[in-house]
Amino acid sequence: MTASQRRSAWRVAASVTHVVLALLTLIVLAGVWYLGADPWQVLVAAGAAGLLHGGVVVARRRPWAGYAVGALAMLVLVVIPFTGWSPGLLPSAVCFPFMLWRLSGLVSVRSSALALGVAVLGIVLTELVAWARQPADVPGWTRLTEGGMLMLVVGGVWLAALLVRRRHEAGRRAESERLAAAIADERAGIRRDLHDVIAHTVTVMIARIEAAAVTTADPATRRELGDIAEAGRDAHQGLRAMLAIVAPRADSRPGEVPISLDALPDLVASAASPLHAVTFAEAGLRRPLSLSAEVAAVRTVQEGITNALRHLEPPVEVSVRLHWTPAELEVEVRDDGGTALRGPGGQGTGLMGIEERVRTAGGTLSIADGDDGWVLRVRLPTKEGA
Repeated sequence: MTASQRRSAWRVAASVTHVVLALLTLIVLAGVWYLGADPWQVLVAAGAAGLLHGGVVVARRRPWAGYAVGALAMLVLVVIPFTGWSPGLLPSAVCFPFMLWRLSGLVSVRSSALALGVAVLGIVLTELVAWARQPADVPGWTRLTEGGMLMLVVGGVWLAALLVRRRHEAGRRAESERLAAAIADERAGIRRDLHDVIAHTVTVMIARIEAAAVTTADPATRRELGDIAEAGRDAHQGLRAMLAIVAPRADSRPGEVPISLDALPDLVASAASPLHAVTFAEAGLRRPLSLSAEVAAVRTVQEGITNALRHLEPPVEVSVRLHWTPAELEVEVRDDGGTALRGPGGQGTGLMGIEERVRTAGGTLSIADGDDGWVLRVRLPTKEGA
């Protein structure tokens, strides 16, 4: 059965239950009127029963509002002066535990405990009123028995709702972990293809160029081939450094993507090579960040390092610096400009994506082209400064 079919079946079952409970309530109230109850008592009880059914409908979208309507209806039933029995035992009163179930499955445990407390208080009030109205020849233990049974029903509904909620949450976590693992596997496959195909091809190309340089008799051609081989080695080293950035840490779980500030030292260290000096420094007391700000900080460092390795001729020096203040985190990625640009510079789609992340997190981004290289600087608010 599909999810849509299950929802349709649930709606049909709920509608049938409403009709059955309402009919049973009408039959009970008709019997009470026949036995001598005042018409206004029957009408008020019927109105409260209608509120209970309406509260169930409201609780589908607004659990607290529906629960409040149900609690009000139960209070009305409790205070109606029916002698010798509790109108809270009307068949429509079964709607109230359904509203408690709905609420407990959506709100926090603390809030659902508050709702349970309201229900328990209502049961105590119901039995006290019924005990005060019962005839003298009816033993008092009947009230305790009835109250105990109601407590068991309400407590059982509450516990069952919490158990079902935990099972659903566990299922969602498992699905999220499965999706994260699938994404990580895909990323790992792309990385393997880049490394095994492109890196291997570049290595073979360099070897063949060096072989040609050895066999040629022309000194100028030999120098030119040597320069080409050296450029190929630089490109190969840069490729390996970039692949190290996107690779997961060796001590991380499968499927884990480094989006934590704690991963930055390892990320920076993995990008270093003999031709690429990448350093990391952090100053100030670390402050709590929002999730979007932390992700923006990590992605800023990744993009800054990647751009430096991709666009600058080695040797290249890149420094990553975090500076904390109570109000903000400043992330700075600075390079020394290398020996030259590999190609035209400028802001590509990677930096556009970083700018969007930073803006979403409430921060600012700036890019400066100085005499000694590029500086990528991001300022992100801390939770204390937001």
